[in-house]
Amino acid sequence: MKLHTLRPAKGATHKEKRIGRGEASGKGGTSTKGNKGGQSRAGYKSKKAHEGGQMPIQRRIPKRGFKNNNRIEFKVLNIGQIDHLSEKYGITEFNLQNLYINGLISQFDSVKVLANGEIKGKFTFKVNAISEKAKVAIEAAGGSVEIVK
Repeated sequence: MKLHTLRPAKGATHKEKRIGRGEASGKGGTSTKGNKGGQSRAGYKSKKAHEGGQMPIQRRIPKRGFKNNNRIEFKVLNIGQIDHLSEKYGITEFNLQNLYINGLISQFDSVKVLANGEIKGKFTFKVNAISEKAKVAIEAAGGSVEIVK
């Protein structure tokens, strides 16, 4: 064996692919990128939800309705639930802090009392909003109502 006869094993090496060196290289024209144009260039990026010229889904589907950005979401507390909650949690004053401590509302929830049901006991309410019927029913039972912001 002589040094000048040493070669790599057959198939162990291959020629470097010379892209974009003319038609004779076999890789000319599109340089193995498929087509010419934007997609063959560096930095190409297609838009999100691009459908290749077809009308995009967000334009095909009609717009419906309205979303009020100023809407205030309330957690509802019916006066029919008050006696049950009072017995279960031992609450006589229904304020935001007591409701939060007992796990009935989240920390930043707003509470509105509605007049669904009947109230039997005398309770104090310090809530964000209350309906007129509920206010009358609570005061008729001897309770008091205060609106907090």
